[in-house]
Amino acid sequence: MPDVRTVLVPDGLEGERVDAGVARLFGVSRTKAADLAAEGHVVLDGKSVAKSERLSAGSMLEVSLPRPEESPSLQVIAQPVPGMSIVHDDDDIVVVDKPVGVAAHPSVGWSGPDVVSGLAAAGYRISTSGAPERQGIVSRLDVGTSGLMVVAKSEYAYSRLKQAFRSRTVDKTYHALVQGLPDPVVGTVDAPIGRHPGHDYKFAVMKSGKPSVTHYEVLEAFRHASLLEIHLETGRTHQIRVHFAALHHPCCGDLTYGADPKLAARLKLERQWLHAVGLGFEHPGTGEYVHFESPYPEDLQRALDIVSTF
Repeated sequence: MPDVRTVLVPDGLEGERVDAGVARLFGVSRTKAADLAAEGHVVLDGKSVAKSERLSAGSMLEVSLPRPEESPSLQVIAQPVPGMSIVHDDDDIVVVDKPVGVAAHPSVGWSGPDVVSGLAAAGYRISTSGAPERQGIVSRLDVGTSGLMVVAKSEYAYSRLKQAFRSRTVDKTYHALVQGLPDPVVGTVDAPIGRHPGHDYKFAVMKSGKPSVTHYEVLEAFRHASLLEIHLETGRTHQIRVHFAALHHPCCGDLTYGADPKLAARLKLERQWLHAVGLGFEHPGTGEYVHFESPYPEDLQRALDIVSTF
């Protein structure tokens, strides 16, 4: 049986194409959303709609997504990833700057580009440790989050890096533009995170969740938002997005976690303002500390320029 999800179309998606709106609301690729509409799996106010039809705020949107057991076996298919750059490459590791709209690896329900397939297309040989579709992946970024990722090329590097992430010795630095001004301006969020009881594609702060710790500092305060530097002590799925949503300061543009759709539109954001700007760790081959940095991509820089004019 398919997984039927029902939501009311938010104001921020008024007039948006069906495929674009479904992609943003349910975290699937736009191509996948278009396929679902073509197959009659997208229903708006009781009527199946085509991918190019427009959404109306307040309408009831039902989407039937395939459950994992109905999906084909995952496999890595070499596929170039436009915009993905190689920051560093040696015998043990490759560090990539992942663009928005790209997954870390193939997964159920995702038909868009991914880092593993992109590296395969570029001729990189990576570690065969881990699940076949996750070869070399020691940590992940959300599809809607851009920035730095390290991928292991050797089995030894995979083992060492996995342990480093487990023991929390990897320095992961993010910048986020969040709504409002957090108080205090320097602080730590220590709140467990688990899968949302009502939405299996979302996560939430809950007592039964896994320990999750986020450190932050306000770098610059604007009239409607604040630019933060964030260091993760743990690495839970959607951790930054969930923690700041719980503080009522969601990442700008993050409609899934309660961001103001009107502000997102003013900033021309189609995803959460969140970027992995820095990554530092002990090199698994040399033992030396290495650190890499990534500049803001064009859409995030544009939003930052706009918010500074308010």
